Amino acid sequence: MFTDFIDNFETMNMKKVSVAIIGGGLSGLYAAYLLEKKGIDYVLLEARPTLGGRIATAKSAQTLDSFDLGPSWFWPDYQPQLAHLIDELKLESVAQFEEGDMMVEQAVADAAVRTHGYKSSPPSMRLKGGMAALIEALYLRLDASRISTGQIVRQLNNTGHYIEIISKDESEQVTAWQAQHVLLALPPRLAQESITFQPALPTNLAVQWQETATWMAPHAKYVAVYDTPFWQKQGLSGAARSAQGPMVEIHDASVVDASGAIFGFIGVPAPVRQGISEEVLKTHCRAQLVRLFGVEAENPKREYLKDWSQEPFTSTAADVSSDGQHASAPISKATSGVWENCLTGIGSEWSTQFSGYLAGAIDAASIGVKNLPESVFS
Repeated sequence: MFTDFIDNFETMNMKKVSVAIIGGGLSGLYAAYLLEKKGIDYVLLEARPTLGGRIATAKSAQTLDSFDLGPSWFWPDYQPQLAHLIDELKLESVAQFEEGDMMVEQAVADAAVRTHGYKSSPPSMRLKGGMAALIEALYLRLDASRISTGQIVRQLNNTGHYIEIISKDESEQVTAWQAQHVLLALPPRLAQESITFQPALPTNLAVQWQETATWMAPHAKYVAVYDTPFWQKQGLSGAARSAQGPMVEIHDASVVDASGAIFGFIGVPAPVRQGISEEVLKTHCRAQLVRLFGVEAENPKREYLKDWSQEPFTSTAADVSSDGQHASAPISKATSGVWENCLTGIGSEWSTQFSGYLAGAIDAASIGVKNLPESVFS
């Protein structure tokens, strides 16, 4: 509660800004990018020690290869705003490899079957260097002094004149900012559960935010890296579907002219995964790749497992048991009362077009910044 922070008030370093952005994932960084273009002063507060949010990329120190552990794809043909930003930042993209046949495990007792593959239409695109390249490119265009990582926002206090944002770092140091407007660049459910709002948010707003499932939160992703994409020489695309698991959907994740790689979405429900060690789950994933692609898949040179349900700055207890589907966008701000015109949700789930997707983060952030009240410009 807010009173818990009063005793530490003397340790607070009060700072005043027009806009405070809470969350340093794609939506938060893009909002900062737009605010700098408009000359609006802001602060961006990120709870994690690093930026990116649900965009996470594993990098090899030896080869500099990059593999996405969060979102991997975008679709320029129907996500033009995101595509335009990628072009503006001069980032290179490559089409998802889908040439060749795919493998299917139709039932638990059945052997894998080779069948005709299919190509996405429009094509799925990836970024060279992984999606983290988008985060890095945005960050390089921002004033780094306005960005604070390791700041866990605990309280938003509406005084009637400004919003007081109170956070703690890992050393329990309390810091406070004053802002005319707050942009919530994190999932609605996480905002509702992790931040205390004083006075309380309107009931309809709080309920909708609480009921909005967080995309990626219940999911886990496994990546196996090899010297070469040996399956391609067999006329396979690297894609597979499985009713056996532990991976239910598998795709090629190879780096062009470099390492071969395969990634898969784990089908084991998050509550069950909590009772399985990472090493045991990796062992089952390797065994599945051998069933699908042969003995060459048995010994990857590197492997990664990212369980998003274990990420406290992504997932809540409610998300762990969710069905993992994209949610419908909730309302993003209050239409009356003390929170009107001073608080806006801009995380991806607030996008009515692309809720949960990378394009949704860009969409929601651009709308949030566009609709800022005139008071932030003065």
